Amino acid sequence: MRFLGYIGLVLLLLLGSCGVKKFIPENETLYTGAELVLNADLPNRERKELQSELSGLINPDPNRKLLGTRFRLWAHYKGSKEKPGFINKFLNNQFGEKPVYFSQVNTQRTLDILMNRLENKGYFYGTSEVVKEEKKKNTSLQYQLNFGNAYRLASYEILGDTLSIMKKIDSLKSTTLMKVGERFDLELLKQERTRIERELKTFGYYNFSGDLLIFEADTNQYEDRRFDLYLRLKTEVPEKAIYPYSIKDITVFPDYALNTTLSNADTVSIKGIDVVQEDLVFKPDLLVSYVLFEKGAKFDPQKSRLTSNRLSSIGNFRYVNITFDETDSVRGEDGTYPLDANILLSPLNKRSLRAEVQGVTKSNSFVGPALILTYRNLNIFNGGEIFSLSGKVGYETQIAQGERDRLTSTEFGIQAGLVFPRVLFPTPVMNRFQFAIPKTRISLGYEYQYRSDLYKINSVNTSFGYFWQVNRHVYHEINPISLSLFNLSETTDEFEEILDQNPFLRRSFEQQFIFGWNYTFNYNQLVDSERKNPIFFAATLDFAGNTIRLINQIFGSANPDNIFGLEYAQYSRADFDFRHYWRITKEHNLVTRLFAGAGLPMGNSLSLPFVKQYFSGGPSSVRAFRIRALGPGTFIPEDVTTNGFFDQAGDIRLEANIEYRFPISKYLKGAVFTDAGNVWLFNENDALEGGKFTNKWVEELGVGSGLGLRIDIQLFVLRFDLAIPIRKPWLPEDERWLDRFLIFDSDWRRDNLVLNFAIGYPF
Repeated sequence: MRFLGYIGLVLLLLLGSCGVKKFIPENETLYTGAELVLNADLPNRERKELQSELSGLINPDPNRKLLGTRFRLWAHYKGSKEKPGFINKFLNNQFGEKPVYFSQVNTQRTLDILMNRLENKGYFYGTSEVVKEEKKKNTSLQYQLNFGNAYRLASYEILGDTLSIMKKIDSLKSTTLMKVGERFDLELLKQERTRIERELKTFGYYNFSGDLLIFEADTNQYEDRRFDLYLRLKTEVPEKAIYPYSIKDITVFPDYALNTTLSNADTVSIKGIDVVQEDLVFKPDLLVSYVLFEKGAKFDPQKSRLTSNRLSSIGNFRYVNITFDETDSVRGEDGTYPLDANILLSPLNKRSLRAEVQGVTKSNSFVGPALILTYRNLNIFNGGEIFSLSGKVGYETQIAQGERDRLTSTEFGIQAGLVFPRVLFPTPVMNRFQFAIPKTRISLGYEYQYRSDLYKINSVNTSFGYFWQVNRHVYHEINPISLSLFNLSETTDEFEEILDQNPFLRRSFEQQFIFGWNYTFNYNQLVDSERKNPIFFAATLDFAGNTIRLINQIFGSANPDNIFGLEYAQYSRADFDFRHYWRITKEHNLVTRLFAGAGLPMGNSLSLPFVKQYFSGGPSSVRAFRIRALGPGTFIPEDVTTNGFFDQAGDIRLEANIEYRFPISKYLKGAVFTDAGNVWLFNENDALEGGKFTNKWVEELGVGSGLGLRIDIQLFVLRFDLAIPIRKPWLPEDERWLDRFLIFDSDWRRDNLVLNFAIGYPF
């Protein structure tokens, strides 16, 4: 009944919002929008692009509609009354939108803007008119633009080539944007000037600006709407703008701060670069390897930007600022002006200690606190090395155990990491990477887990590898050494019974040694906020045990399935994650995601190690199913127990998601989504009937849909997703699709409504 009340309230609000006309003042009409009509013979693509660009120039925008009604406008009128009441005031604050009246529309100004933009696009000598349509209290407009063909480029010539700078510009014509036949476009001319400025600066023209160039167009030679284009320098251009600069001195200040005197500073010169510091903040021989420009070389802004990127990527400096000073007004013998480069580095606080207290609650009624302490040293060896040490202690107890003994869970872990902002490799490779230097990471960790009803586990992990950013979009990470040692030191009778029922699971816990290598690749266009349809792609390769087996075979080991007396895991595993973002408007987005992963057990392995297996369901997966509650295949535990937690994982995972995101208010966002996916086993497992991957995998997908609310305050996002499974793969084939919606039935809601709470967007 409460739900029906909410539905009724929403319907009443929407119906009430239909009657906004009674609020419109007597001498006003509501502006309901404008249509743009282009009366011209244009190709379809050119017409669509022009229509889209010109339509964006029409102002103001009319009041928006919601489900065919102007609810936001109605909320404003109701909330603006003398005594609006709490509800009306709240609706106005959250959703209200001020009315847009026709008296606010300046049609002549809009026509002038439209015609000016047409001329900027090469469509000259057009005419325009506006048609007004009034209907009751509403007024709409139609802007009609009449024009002919655009002017096209016939030739492009550089004038004044007696000057060295104009000769240089003429030599850069191979990359010009001005192609014969190109439509006249003012924006394209601006881009051409920017291109010339950018390319000239790479040849040392430090003071040159594209604003010093001027275009001249001549249509007198043609009668068919063509024109000749000429480029020349403006008159009275400063001499320093048309000659290149070269680097004279390079000075680096590793511990720079405002008002620093450096009266007791020492200067160390390496490769023509002076490093000035009072105390040893950063080893000079390591620091200069990040600087790309050289003494005597011509000024190059690209090398300056890349040097800044490389220094920033070290992770030790709050600010990286590179300045250039003109030191002499006389050109040198090489015809260039001298320029001094100063690299100012402001370091971050070297040491930090962070404490984090967590409160944990799980669906199996386990609750408890956890404490995490993290120590960081950002420059432990004065070479930009970052050392981190993190420890975690957690305790949980089951509060809804009924007549069972109180169950507890204890966790202790410590993780140490050391990141070198350079490549630790036998041969030097620093300058092969321009955007950012690869970093070397070494990690070592230990974890202890105790479950009073299951087991005691001790595990050790270590890795050695490299990671680097190739450019703004591409990231690589490779760990040639990745080792995990897993010891199931103690088990209960209950857990032994679980292992006895599932030999595959026992094997995955018995393989205590995982040694291999892994590689990760990321391509991310989301960093470009101006992109209309950015994508994200991630791929991971993970191989283990193959090298050990090869070594055992070479040396003729008596037991090829063991090393150092331990059974090792052997597998090959790969997965990829592809996401596409369609930015319909700034805040309306349609996001799709496809995930596929598969692990191939090899040698003595029947399945992937338990820690490497895939699972499906949960807040970042198929949200209509609880975490680890989907699959493998059509398998379903007899009841939801600890056994099910271990069983419902697999060697193969496929998922697809689609989500439409829209704004509700400034900090409240909404979403509508559908997820599909499942996990499967690579080999047949008698204990998990229906879990093996077959060619009927499409028929075994779990599908769910739902609604989401997100509190987005920029710093973080709180996400609530309510989902319903509309296809349950474990049911008989003709009963898998949802055929009834019993929202008022408490048993149905308990079995079908799944609420997910998480931080951050799911993808």
